[in-house]
Amino acid sequence: MSENECDLLATRKCVPCRDGMPRLEGEALAALHAQLGSTWQLVAGHHLEREFRFPDFKSALAFVNTVGNIAEKEDHHPDIYLCWGKAAVKIWTHKVDGLTENDFIWAAKVEQAYENAVQ
Repeated sequence: MSENECDLLATRKCVPCRDGMPRLEGEALAALHAQLGSTWQLVAGHHLEREFRFPDFKSALAFVNTVGNIAEKEDHHPDIYLCWGKAAVKIWTHKVDGLTENDFIWAAKVEQAYENAVQ
């Protein structure tokens, strides 16, 4: 992943879904996944997943709280998993039962938050 590509993706804002919005497929899906980077798994073309590692529970919890704040700010809400030393997220757009640009924008913002947390 080019740091610049992910950073550019993270500067964008999630937009409210509208009826009839199509889910991403094919080349458009692959291109956004490439911008985001290989640390994010693209699962069955339906959702994105990523696990984040931390030295302890407290650090993982702080990160989960940051992820929650990003979700609220972007009005785009993931599944979040927390356990000792790790956190994981899964994101997709429920309204289209698949991925939209919003999912990649949100994931890029979370990627930046993780990079800031582990510095």
